[in-house]
Amino acid sequence: MAVRLLYRLLVHVVAWLALCARSSASKDAEILALRHEVAVLRRANAKPRSSWADCASLSALARVLPKALRAHRIVAPGTPLRRHRRPVAARWRQPRRPGRPPLADDVVALIVRFATENRSRGVVRIQGELRRLGHRVAASTIRRILRARRIPPPGTRDDSWRTFLRAQADTLLAIDFLHVDTVTPKRPYAAFAIEVGTRRVRLLGVTAHPTGTWAVQVARELAADLDDAGHRFTHPVRDRDARFTAAFDAVLASIGIDVVPTAPQAPTVNAFAERRIASVRRECTDRILVTGERHVRVLLDAYVEHYDAGRSHQGDGPDPRAPDDIPNVTALPTRPDRIRRRQRLGGLLNQYDAVA
Repeated sequence: MAVRLLYRLLVHVVAWLALCARSSASKDAEILALRHEVAVLRRANAKPRSSWADCASLSALARVLPKALRAHRIVAPGTPLRRHRRPVAARWRQPRRPGRPPLADDVVALIVRFATENRSRGVVRIQGELRRLGHRVAASTIRRILRARRIPPPGTRDDSWRTFLRAQADTLLAIDFLHVDTVTPKRPYAAFAIEVGTRRVRLLGVTAHPTGTWAVQVARELAADLDDAGHRFTHPVRDRDARFTAAFDAVLASIGIDVVPTAPQAPTVNAFAERRIASVRRECTDRILVTGERHVRVLLDAYVEHYDAGRSHQGDGPDPRAPDDIPNVTALPTRPDRIRRRQRLGGLLNQYDAVA
């Protein structure tokens, strides 16, 4: 750097000697031309970049200029001094102590998992569970992680109805009636029950004259099936339809099953049955001209078989049932050229299975 500075000084000295040999008129003309060029360049680039040697040369020349002209230069005299003080100050600056190391991503994921899977646990419970597994994390850190991911405190994130359904899904039955419009003025009704845990559907009966007596007979047949199943279902959920009489509840209560009626005008409480009715109408009955009660029974039998064995369910993933309970299910991916389509109801329903 010293050699470069000496070279630049030598060049400037030679230029000054050559400048002294010129006349005053040529110098004034050159100054005017240079001023105009500088004005043009400043309009294009208001803040040009200059090297250390440029700053040193311009600072040295600024000492011989009048005081009024020093403020209009692109480099102030303090600029090279500031650039020199910066590395000197960095040399004597004490290194900062490193802060607390960041928490590992897997530990953060574990904290979020504990908070989402255990909605009643607070920060202290999560901290204790982490300490039991060998991770020491401060309670304030856990609270900051949960707040950053917008996970509410345990007192406000308890979804009581959803938690109840998930805990009691294996013992819940959703019962409802489905009516089908036909090409005739008659409107057949079908009674069905859907298992909340597995989404299996039980078609209980079809009739053109739904009465309370017929509903009681349906309850007797359902009670016999549930008795044979070993009382696995303990809480059938039904709406407040007039066909569900007190005798209907008494038949199920005789085998130790407590019927749970929904709130008035609240179909979302019996959402599983309502969703199944919407699926039947959208995928089957609304796309076929139904002729009568017998036709309805044929359609619903075919749809229930397809619904239980050949249709994926979106409620609990692709299919909430165990693979052993579903026929023709393979563990390994099937090649596309070895997939067979089975048509039901004239191609209205399609079921795809692997070719053996």
